[in-house]
Amino acid sequence: MMIDQKMNEKRVPRDFHARDPEEQRLFLTDTWCDHCQQLGLGMRDPEEYELFGMIFIEGKCCRCGEAVLTELTEDDFDDE
Repeated sequence: MMIDQKMNEKRVPRDFHARDPEEQRLFLTDTWCDHCQQLGLGMRDPEEYELFGMIFIEGKCCRCGEAVLTELTEDDFDDE
C-alpha cells in the first residue's frame, strides 16, 4: 500500500499537444490568474501532468508571467 501512495505522489507528464486543437484553445484562454485576480488573460507554455490521480495543466499568465494552474474535473470529461 505504501508503494502505491508513493507512486501517486510523483508528477507524471502528459502530452497537452495531443489534445484536440479546440480543447487546447479553451484551456489556454479560459484561465484565472490568482496574481492578477482576473479571468481570461490566457496561459502560455502549458505543461500537462497527473498528480495524486488528478490531471493538471500548468502554464504562465500571458499578462504577468506568474503560474496559472487548471485542475481538470469530471465535468471536463463529460463529452468524452
